[in-house]
Amino acid sequence: MRQITFNSCTKPHIAAWEEYTTASKEIGAFEALRRVLVQLRFPIQEGISQTEVYRSATRKGVSVDDMAEATGLLLKQPEKLQLEVHQSLAGAIPVLLTGNREDFVSLVQALTMRNEPSLVPASMGACIVVGFNNWDRIHRYRKQWQQNFANCSEDEWIEEFKRLIPQKELYQDELIILSDGDYSNVSASDIGLLKQEWRRLSLTIRLEHEFTHYFTRRLFNSMRNNLLDELIADYRGIVAAIGHYRTDWFLRFLGLESFPDYRQGGRLQNYRGQPPLSDGAFKILQILVKNAAENLQRFDALNGNLDQTDTTTSHQLTDKSNRQTLILIALTCLTLEELASEEANLRIQKNMDQFYDRSFTQGIK
Repeated sequence: MRQITFNSCTKPHIAAWEEYTTASKEIGAFEALRRVLVQLRFPIQEGISQTEVYRSATRKGVSVDDMAEATGLLLKQPEKLQLEVHQSLAGAIPVLLTGNREDFVSLVQALTMRNEPSLVPASMGACIVVGFNNWDRIHRYRKQWQQNFANCSEDEWIEEFKRLIPQKELYQDELIILSDGDYSNVSASDIGLLKQEWRRLSLTIRLEHEFTHYFTRRLFNSMRNNLLDELIADYRGIVAAIGHYRTDWFLRFLGLESFPDYRQGGRLQNYRGQPPLSDGAFKILQILVKNAAENLQRFDALNGNLDQTDTTTSHQLTDKSNRQTLILIALTCLTLEELASEEANLRIQKNMDQFYDRSFTQGIK
Protein backbone atom coordinates (compact mmCIF):
# COMPACT_ATOMS: atom_id res chain seq x y z
CA MET A 1 0.00 0.00 0.00
CA ARG A 2 1.13 3.49 -0.73
CA GLN A 3 1.26 5.87 2.18
CA ILE A 4 0.84 9.63 1.76
CA THR A 5 3.35 11.50 3.86
CA PHE A 6 3.36 15.09 5.03
CA ASN A 7 6.38 16.86 6.44
CA SER A 8 4.92 18.20 9.70
CA CYS A 9 8.11 18.77 11.66
CA THR A 10 7.64 20.44 15.03
CA LYS A 11 8.11 24.19 14.89
CA PRO A 12 10.54 25.86 17.33
CA HIS A 13 7.87 27.71 19.32
CA ILE A 14 6.20 24.48 20.44
CA ALA A 15 8.81 23.81 23.14
CA ALA A 16 8.04 27.10 24.87
CA TRP A 17 4.29 26.56 24.62
CA GLU A 18 4.61 23.09 26.10
CA GLU A 19 6.26 24.75 29.09
CA TYR A 20 3.41 27.26 29.27
CA THR A 21 0.96 24.35 29.17
CA THR A 22 2.73 22.60 32.03
CA ALA A 23 2.65 25.81 34.08
CA SER A 24 -1.06 26.24 33.30
CA LYS A 25 -1.81 22.95 35.07
CA GLU A 26 -0.40 24.41 38.27
CA ILE A 27 -1.37 28.09 38.25
CA GLY A 28 -4.04 28.32 35.58
CA ALA A 29 -3.73 29.09 31.88
CA PHE A 30 -4.40 32.82 32.16
CA GLU A 31 -1.83 33.39 34.89
CA ALA A 32 0.74 31.25 33.08
CA LEU A 33 0.31 33.24 29.86
CA ARG A 34 0.02 36.62 31.60
CA ARG A 35 3.55 36.10 32.92
CA VAL A 36 5.06 35.64 29.45
CA LEU A 37 2.86 37.47 26.93
CA VAL A 38 3.11 41.24 27.42
CA GLN A 39 -0.16 41.92 25.56
CA LEU A 40 -2.01 40.28 28.45
CA ARG A 41 -0.57 42.88 30.82
CA PHE A 42 -2.52 45.67 29.10
CA PRO A 43 -6.27 46.37 29.02
CA ILE A 44 -8.41 46.62 25.90
CA GLN A 45 -8.53 50.36 25.36
CA GLU A 46 -9.09 52.72 22.47
CA GLY A 47 -5.78 54.18 21.27
CA ILE A 48 -3.56 52.13 23.59
CA SER A 49 -1.52 50.74 20.71
CA GLN A 50 -0.29 54.25 19.91
CA THR A 51 1.01 54.98 23.41
CA GLU A 52 4.73 55.00 24.02
CA VAL A 53 4.56 52.50 26.88
CA TYR A 54 2.63 49.95 24.81
CA ARG A 55 4.93 50.33 21.84
CA SER A 56 7.97 49.99 24.09
CA ALA A 57 6.63 46.79 25.63
CA THR A 58 5.44 45.10 22.44
CA ARG A 59 8.07 46.37 19.98
CA LYS A 60 11.17 46.73 22.14
CA GLY A 61 10.56 44.20 24.89
CA VAL A 62 10.79 46.78 27.68
CA SER A 63 9.65 45.36 31.03
CA VAL A 64 6.10 46.30 32.00
CA ASP A 65 6.62 45.77 35.75
CA ASP A 66 6.89 49.51 36.48
CA MET A 67 4.39 50.70 33.88
CA ALA A 68 1.30 52.24 35.47
CA GLU A 69 -0.59 51.72 32.21
CA ALA A 70 -0.06 47.94 32.38
CA THR A 71 -3.20 47.32 34.46
CA GLY A 72 -3.75 43.90 32.91
CA LEU A 73 -6.25 42.28 30.58
CA LEU A 74 -9.57 41.72 32.32
CA LEU A 75 -11.34 38.41 31.68
CA LYS A 76 -14.82 37.55 32.90
CA GLN A 77 -13.97 33.94 33.69
CA PRO A 78 -10.18 33.46 33.60
CA GLU A 79 -10.52 30.19 35.49
CA LYS A 80 -12.24 28.63 32.46
CA LEU A 81 -9.36 29.36 30.11
CA GLN A 82 -7.61 26.19 28.92
CA LEU A 83 -4.30 25.75 27.10
CA GLU A 84 -3.21 22.63 25.25
CA VAL A 85 -0.76 21.77 22.49
CA HIS A 86 -2.76 19.79 19.93
CA GLN A 87 -1.61 17.55 17.10
CA SER A 88 -3.11 18.47 13.74
CA LEU A 89 -2.62 17.26 10.17
CA ALA A 90 0.13 19.86 9.91
CA GLY A 91 1.82 19.14 13.23
CA ALA A 92 1.60 20.50 16.76
CA ILE A 93 0.01 23.87 17.47
CA PRO A 94 -1.02 25.55 20.76
CA VAL A 95 -4.77 25.95 21.28
CA LEU A 96 -6.24 28.44 23.74
CA LEU A 97 -9.86 27.55 24.59
CA THR A 98 -12.06 30.12 26.28
CA GLY A 99 -15.16 29.31 28.29
CA ASN A 100 -16.68 32.76 27.90
CA ARG A 101 -17.58 34.64 24.72
CA GLU A 102 -16.43 38.02 26.06
CA ASP A 103 -13.12 36.49 27.06
CA PHE A 104 -12.67 35.12 23.55
CA VAL A 105 -13.23 38.59 22.12
CA SER A 106 -10.77 40.14 24.60
CA LEU A 107 -8.04 37.62 23.79
CA VAL A 108 -8.49 38.09 20.03
CA GLN A 109 -8.27 41.85 20.49
CA ALA A 110 -5.19 41.57 22.72
CA LEU A 111 -3.23 39.09 20.61
CA THR A 112 -4.24 40.15 17.09
CA MET A 113 -5.55 43.73 17.33
CA ARG A 114 -2.89 45.32 19.54
CA ASN A 115 -5.31 45.61 22.50
CA GLU A 116 -7.62 47.87 20.53
CA PRO A 117 -11.42 47.35 20.89
CA SER A 118 -11.84 46.46 17.20
CA LEU A 119 -14.94 44.56 16.08
CA VAL A 120 -15.01 40.77 16.40
CA PRO A 121 -18.08 39.48 14.47
CA ALA A 122 -20.60 37.42 16.44
CA SER A 123 -20.26 34.65 13.83
CA MET A 124 -16.53 34.41 14.52
CA GLY A 125 -15.71 31.76 17.10
CA ALA A 126 -12.08 31.00 16.33
CA CYS A 127 -8.93 32.79 15.33
CA ILE A 128 -5.61 31.46 14.10
CA VAL A 129 -2.74 33.72 15.12
CA VAL A 130 0.38 33.77 12.96
CA GLY A 131 3.51 35.88 13.12
CA PHE A 132 3.01 36.64 16.82
CA ASN A 133 6.15 38.24 18.28
CA ASN A 134 6.81 36.43 21.54
CA TRP A 135 9.16 38.51 23.68
CA ASP A 136 9.49 35.70 26.20
CA ARG A 137 11.29 33.64 23.55
CA ILE A 138 13.49 36.61 22.66
CA HIS A 139 14.43 37.06 26.32
CA ARG A 140 15.23 33.36 26.54
CA TYR A 141 17.36 33.65 23.42
CA ARG A 142 19.27 36.57 24.91
CA LYS A 143 19.86 34.72 28.17
CA GLN A 144 21.27 31.72 26.31
CA TRP A 145 23.38 33.95 24.09
CA GLN A 146 24.85 35.76 27.10
CA GLN A 147 25.76 32.43 28.69
CA ASN A 148 27.69 31.51 25.58
CA PHE A 149 29.39 34.90 25.32
CA ALA A 150 30.46 36.02 28.77
CA ASN A 151 30.91 39.73 29.53
CA CYS A 152 29.15 40.79 26.32
CA SER A 153 28.17 44.45 26.12
CA GLU A 154 24.80 46.01 25.36
CA ASP A 155 26.10 47.11 21.97
CA GLU A 156 27.07 43.53 21.19
CA TRP A 157 23.57 42.36 22.06
CA ILE A 158 22.09 45.01 19.77
CA GLU A 159 24.17 43.62 16.92
CA GLU A 160 23.09 40.08 17.78
CA PHE A 161 19.47 41.20 17.93
CA LYS A 162 19.79 42.58 14.39
CA ARG A 163 20.96 39.13 13.28
CA LEU A 164 18.05 37.55 15.10
CA ILE A 165 15.34 39.63 13.41
CA PRO A 166 15.41 37.82 10.02
CA GLN A 167 15.18 34.44 11.79
CA LYS A 168 11.48 34.78 12.54
CA GLU A 169 11.02 31.14 13.51
CA LEU A 170 13.09 31.89 16.64
CA TYR A 171 10.61 34.41 18.04
CA GLN A 172 7.37 34.36 16.06
CA ASP A 173 4.63 31.98 17.21
CA GLU A 174 1.49 30.41 15.77
CA LEU A 175 -1.51 29.49 17.89
CA ILE A 176 -5.28 29.09 17.79
CA ILE A 177 -7.82 30.88 19.98
CA LEU A 178 -11.19 29.12 20.30
CA SER A 179 -14.51 29.90 21.93
CA ASP A 180 -16.72 27.07 23.14
CA GLY A 181 -19.95 28.61 21.90
CA ASP A 182 -22.30 27.51 19.14
CA TYR A 183 -20.53 27.24 15.81
CA SER A 184 -21.11 30.23 13.50
CA ASN A 185 -23.55 31.57 16.09
CA VAL A 186 -26.07 28.89 15.00
CA SER A 187 -28.20 27.55 17.85
CA ALA A 188 -28.85 23.90 18.67
CA SER A 189 -32.54 24.34 17.89
CA ASP A 190 -31.66 25.68 14.44
CA ILE A 191 -29.59 22.58 13.74
CA GLY A 192 -32.13 20.20 15.34
CA LEU A 193 -29.91 18.90 18.15
CA LEU A 194 -29.78 19.04 21.93
CA LYS A 195 -27.73 21.92 23.35
CA GLN A 196 -25.06 19.73 24.94
CA GLU A 197 -24.59 17.66 21.78
CA TRP A 198 -24.40 20.71 19.53
CA ARG A 199 -21.89 22.40 21.84
CA ARG A 200 -19.67 19.30 21.66
CA LEU A 201 -19.93 19.09 17.88
CA SER A 202 -19.38 22.84 17.56
CA LEU A 203 -16.03 22.57 19.33
CA THR A 204 -14.92 19.73 17.04
CA ILE A 205 -15.98 21.60 13.90
CA ARG A 206 -14.29 24.80 15.06
CA LEU A 207 -11.05 23.07 16.02
CA GLU A 208 -10.78 21.06 12.80
CA HIS A 209 -11.73 24.15 10.79
CA GLU A 210 -8.73 26.01 12.19
CA PHE A 211 -6.49 22.96 11.82
CA THR A 212 -7.39 22.96 8.12
CA HIS A 213 -6.37 26.60 7.75
CA TYR A 214 -3.11 25.74 9.50
CA PHE A 215 -2.61 22.75 7.21
CA THR A 216 -2.99 24.83 4.04
CA ARG A 217 -0.64 27.43 5.48
CA ARG A 218 2.03 24.82 6.20
CA LEU A 219 1.48 23.13 2.84
CA PHE A 220 1.30 26.18 0.57
CA ASN A 221 2.92 28.82 2.81
CA SER A 222 -0.26 30.87 2.62
CA MET A 223 -3.54 31.20 4.48
CA ARG A 224 -6.18 32.91 2.42
CA ASN A 225 -9.15 34.60 4.03
CA ASN A 226 -11.59 33.76 1.25
CA LEU A 227 -14.82 31.89 0.82
CA LEU A 228 -13.32 28.83 -0.88
CA ASP A 229 -10.97 28.25 2.04
CA GLU A 230 -13.92 28.61 4.43
CA LEU A 231 -15.87 26.01 2.48
CA ILE A 232 -12.93 23.61 2.59
CA ALA A 233 -12.30 24.20 6.29
CA ASP A 234 -15.97 23.73 7.16
CA TYR A 235 -16.03 20.57 5.05
CA ARG A 236 -13.22 19.14 7.13
CA GLY A 237 -14.79 20.28 10.39
CA ILE A 238 -18.21 18.80 9.65
CA VAL A 239 -16.74 15.48 8.46
CA ALA A 240 -14.52 15.28 11.55
CA ALA A 241 -17.54 15.90 13.78
CA ILE A 242 -20.13 13.54 12.27
CA GLY A 243 -18.29 11.42 9.70
CA HIS A 244 -19.84 12.91 6.58
CA TYR A 245 -20.52 16.28 4.97
CA ARG A 246 -23.85 18.13 5.23
CA THR A 247 -24.61 20.93 2.81
CA ASP A 248 -27.58 22.12 4.88
CA TRP A 249 -25.30 22.75 7.89
CA PHE A 250 -22.78 24.68 5.85
CA LEU A 251 -25.45 26.82 4.18
CA ARG A 252 -26.94 27.63 7.56
CA PHE A 253 -23.52 28.64 8.88
CA LEU A 254 -23.29 31.12 6.01
CA GLY A 255 -26.87 32.39 6.26
CA LEU A 256 -28.14 30.61 3.14
CA GLU A 257 -30.43 28.04 4.75
CA SER A 258 -33.43 29.64 2.98
CA PHE A 259 -31.73 30.08 -0.38
CA PRO A 260 -32.29 32.16 -2.49
CA ASP A 261 -32.96 34.38 0.52
CA TYR A 262 -29.96 35.43 2.59
CA ARG A 263 -30.11 35.84 6.37
CA GLN A 264 -28.30 38.94 7.55
CA GLY A 265 -25.68 38.06 10.17
CA GLY A 266 -24.59 34.86 8.44
CA ARG A 267 -20.88 34.36 7.86
CA LEU A 268 -21.15 34.96 4.12
CA GLN A 269 -21.16 38.72 4.57
CA ASN A 270 -17.74 38.49 6.22
CA TYR A 271 -16.37 37.57 2.77
CA ARG A 272 -18.10 40.23 0.72
CA GLY A 273 -14.77 42.03 0.38
CA GLN A 274 -13.50 45.60 0.51
CA PRO A 275 -14.82 47.44 -1.35
CA PRO A 276 -17.87 45.17 -0.91
CA LEU A 277 -19.41 43.26 -3.80
CA SER A 278 -22.45 44.83 -5.38
CA ASP A 279 -25.84 43.32 -4.57
CA GLY A 280 -25.89 41.62 -7.97
CA ALA A 281 -22.43 40.14 -7.57
CA PHE A 282 -23.29 39.03 -4.04
CA LYS A 283 -26.29 37.11 -5.42
CA ILE A 284 -24.04 35.36 -7.94
CA LEU A 285 -21.64 34.48 -5.13
CA GLN A 286 -24.49 32.89 -3.19
CA ILE A 287 -25.38 30.71 -6.18
CA LEU A 288 -21.77 29.61 -6.59
CA VAL A 289 -21.46 28.76 -2.91
CA LYS A 290 -24.65 26.71 -2.90
CA ASN A 291 -23.68 24.76 -6.02
CA ALA A 292 -20.15 24.16 -4.72
CA ALA A 293 -21.44 22.88 -1.37
CA GLU A 294 -23.92 20.53 -3.05
CA ASN A 295 -21.22 19.19 -5.37
CA LEU A 296 -18.95 18.63 -2.39
CA GLN A 297 -21.66 16.67 -0.58
CA ARG A 298 -22.16 14.45 -3.62
CA PHE A 299 -18.42 13.86 -3.87
CA ASP A 300 -18.14 13.11 -0.17
CA ALA A 301 -21.01 10.63 -0.33
CA LEU A 302 -19.23 8.71 -3.09
CA ASN A 303 -15.61 9.11 -2.05
CA GLY A 304 -15.15 10.61 1.39
CA ASN A 305 -15.71 7.53 3.51
CA LEU A 306 -13.87 4.87 1.53
CA ASP A 307 -11.53 3.31 4.04
CA GLN A 308 -9.16 1.35 1.85
CA THR A 309 -9.78 0.89 -1.85
CA ASP A 310 -10.54 3.72 -4.23
CA THR A 311 -13.02 2.27 -6.72
CA THR A 312 -12.34 4.90 -9.37
CA THR A 313 -8.58 4.38 -9.53
CA SER A 314 -6.02 1.76 -8.64
CA HIS A 315 -5.03 3.72 -5.53
CA GLN A 316 -5.15 2.23 -2.09
CA LEU A 317 -5.08 4.47 0.97
CA THR A 318 -4.26 3.09 4.39
CA ASP A 319 -6.82 5.08 6.42
CA LYS A 320 -9.44 7.81 6.41
CA SER A 321 -6.95 10.42 7.58
CA ASN A 322 -4.82 9.68 4.53
CA ARG A 323 -7.78 10.12 2.22
CA GLN A 324 -8.97 13.28 3.95
CA THR A 325 -5.51 14.80 3.58
CA LEU A 326 -5.55 14.07 -0.13
CA ILE A 327 -9.06 15.49 -0.53
CA LEU A 328 -8.06 18.70 1.24
CA ILE A 329 -5.06 19.15 -1.06
CA ALA A 330 -7.19 18.48 -4.13
CA LEU A 331 -9.82 21.01 -3.07
CA THR A 332 -7.32 23.79 -2.42
CA CYS A 333 -6.20 23.59 -6.06
CA LEU A 334 -9.67 24.41 -7.36
CA THR A 335 -11.42 27.74 -7.70
CA LEU A 336 -14.88 28.33 -6.32
CA GLU A 337 -16.20 28.44 -9.88
CA GLU A 338 -14.63 25.04 -10.66
CA LEU A 339 -16.06 23.50 -7.52
CA ALA A 340 -19.49 24.89 -8.43
CA SER A 341 -19.35 23.48 -11.98
CA GLU A 342 -20.92 20.26 -13.25
CA GLU A 343 -17.43 18.79 -13.63
CA ALA A 344 -16.56 19.31 -9.95
CA ASN A 345 -16.44 15.61 -9.09
CA LEU A 346 -14.07 14.84 -11.95
CA ARG A 347 -11.89 17.86 -11.15
CA ILE A 348 -11.50 16.82 -7.51
CA GLN A 349 -10.66 13.23 -8.47
CA LYS A 350 -8.15 14.38 -11.09
CA ASN A 351 -6.35 16.53 -8.54
CA MET A 352 -6.35 13.67 -6.05
CA ASP A 353 -4.78 11.37 -8.63
CA GLN A 354 -2.10 13.90 -9.53
CA PHE A 355 -1.11 14.68 -5.96
CA TYR A 356 -1.23 11.05 -4.94
CA ASP A 357 1.24 10.13 -7.68
CA ARG A 358 3.44 13.09 -6.78
CA SER A 359 3.45 12.17 -3.09
CA PHE A 360 4.53 8.63 -3.97
CA THR A 361 7.62 9.86 -5.85
CA GLN A 362 8.70 12.84 -3.75
CA GLY A 363 6.46 13.19 -0.70
CA ILE A 364 4.29 16.12 0.26
CA LYS A 365 6.32 18.97 1.70
